Amino acid sequence: MTNIKKYKKNDGTNAYMFNVYLGTDPVTGKKKRTTRRGFKTKKEANIALSNIIVEADELGLRQNDHITFQEVFEDWFKQHRKEVKPTTGYAIESRFRRRILPVFGPYKMKDISRSHCQKAINAWAQELKTFKDYKIQANLVFRYAMKMDIIKSNPMEYVTLPKLKHEMEYNAELEEKKHYYTREELKSFLKSIQDDYMVYTMFRLLAFTGARKGELYALHWSDVDFNHKKISFKKTLIHTSGQKQLQTSKTKASRRVVNVDDETLAILKKWRGKQIQRYLTLAAPFQSDDKQPIFTVYNQLKHDMDYCRLAYLNEKLERIYLKNPELAQINVHAFRHTHASLLFAAGASIKDVQTRLGHTDIQTTMDIYTHVTDEAKEKTGEMFQKYMNF
Repeated sequence: MTNIKKYKKNDGTNAYMFNVYLGTDPVTGKKKRTTRRGFKTKKEANIALSNIIVEADELGLRQNDHITFQEVFEDWFKQHRKEVKPTTGYAIESRFRRRILPVFGPYKMKDISRSHCQKAINAWAQELKTFKDYKIQANLVFRYAMKMDIIKSNPMEYVTLPKLKHEMEYNAELEEKKHYYTREELKSFLKSIQDDYMVYTMFRLLAFTGARKGELYALHWSDVDFNHKKISFKKTLIHTSGQKQLQTSKTKASRRVVNVDDETLAILKKWRGKQIQRYLTLAAPFQSDDKQPIFTVYNQLKHDMDYCRLAYLNEKLERIYLKNPELAQINVHAFRHTHASLLFAAGASIKDVQTRLGHTDIQTTMDIYTHVTDEAKEKTGEMFQKYMNF
């Protein structure tokens, strides 16, 4: 209970004062106290004390007018980082530190207007193709501020997202850019790289399973079920703080088991034999199936076999195209596109492709992988003609 104290002022007259504890600040975590003095009577001090306590109960401990975006972000992120994987948390914090906090951080939440938010979005759109991601992250902080009753409305909800130039104009070069291989192009590509059997096996798996690059690097021999002709994709290789780490796949859909054809399994078996021989040559210990990565390279710093660097296949692909300029050129991720496109051409449903590629949202499958190969287009025309039977 707060005591009201009598004290003498400099002029010798009596006055009353109090120091009251108001609780813990939910934003900073600090204890909040306030001191008031100069009351002529004890009754006046009691009335003021009661008013302060009621005000604290009704309006909260902080004077919301003074809370900055930076403070709200720190409080929100303290909780949010517990709900996401470490790499995701690191990426989110990096976005805020580099671009969002410099724009909003020092400003009081109440002073950030719709115009302020629109200018930020416009500036990000000029610099970044991924500007929408920054809008989404900043919006989470504004929504948290509303939840904590720090602001009454969210200014970020009213912004207009600018359209990028390539979204507004027809771009012939972009239209012609290769997003996948046709069946014949894939055959030619794989045939040209068989002299490097590990790389050949890796690209074969990318094209015949739709695996992501990180999922491929994370595979261990225990993930391959040769008897039931299946491969389990349940983890991915990441690179954080200068270290390679295995991480479970982000979503339930990403953790999947994929059926594999006999020829791909035969290629894997042949690679296993070659890998064992390579380890014997290097006098490196070949581990048990649950600990032995399927694809490894020699690490000169560790003087041992290690997981592939994340850029390994990108660099290999560049060299392949330099050596074989006649090949159509795509990037590593496009082998996943290739798998989806060839599945569609073979008659697989969108739902089948979604499950096989591990998409949580079927819209992702529809948006990204509805490229139809020339062969499938021809089949569509033939089917129509056969149906019409003119």
